[in-house]
Parts: sequence; C-alpha cells; structure tokens
Amino acid sequence: MARGIRFRPEQKGLRVALFDLEADIMDTIWSKGWDSFSVGDVHKILQQSRKIAYTTVMNTIVRLHEKELLAREKDGRRYVYRPTMSRSEFDQSMARDILGRLTEDGRDVAMALLIERVDSADEEGLARLEAMIQARRKELDS
Repeated sequence: MARGIRFRPEQKGLRVALFDLEADIMDTIWSKGWDSFSVGDVHKILQQSRKIAYTTVMNTIVRLHEKELLAREKDGRRYVYRPTMSRSEFDQSMARDILGRLTEDGRDVAMALLIERVDSADEEGLARLEAMIQARRKELDS
C-alpha cells in the first residue's frame, strides 16, 4: 500500500483511506483516465463543482505524491503527474493492507462476512467468486 494511508472505517469508498479532497482528486484522475496531468488540469475540473484555490489543489496533489499515489516529473517550470496505480489496484492494495493487519481470528471473521455477503449475491457474483477460488487453488497446486 502507498505510504501514509490511514484507515477511516466511518467513511465509504476512497474516503476510507484518503481525506475528502485527496479522494476527489484521485476520483477525478481515474474517472478521466488521465495518463498524465498538471495541477491546472485538476483545478479546472474541481472548480466546476466548487470554489477551490489553485494552491489548495496543488498542496493536496503534492501530498498524494508523498503518499506515492502519484508520480511526477519536471516539465519546464511545472510538474506533470501520473497515477502510480489504477483504482482497481488501489482497492486491492487497500484490502490487502487491511486484511494483513488483522489477527488470525479477525481474518476468519472477514471471511465469514464475505460468505455472508455472497449469500445475498446474484448468480453472476457467485460465479465470479467460484472462478476466483478455482484460480487460487490452481496457483497453490503449481
């Protein structure tokens, strides 16, 4: 998992691991599918829905870089940023980190809760879970 990520269980979605503006910025980057971007690009999008200072966006992007969610390189007098992972990779990393911090009993509880959720899943969800279990068994056998 990236550095400096905290777990905030009272939140939902990206906000479980990121502060509100950080989550909004990462959501913007991933939803736009940007391979690279400037602070100005993000500021322009965020300003469409709220009044926000350029420097606030810049400082938050710098924090996301420090947390290793964004990489940057110099382009003249400015920095150009790029995400270091996709939304899916971030979700996987966050889930692994959280599960890795649990005790063995805690992991058992997490698996029981997953099974409870699967009980209410549709057939497609059950099929996906079954395929994942089979793929994992093949990995362990080889």
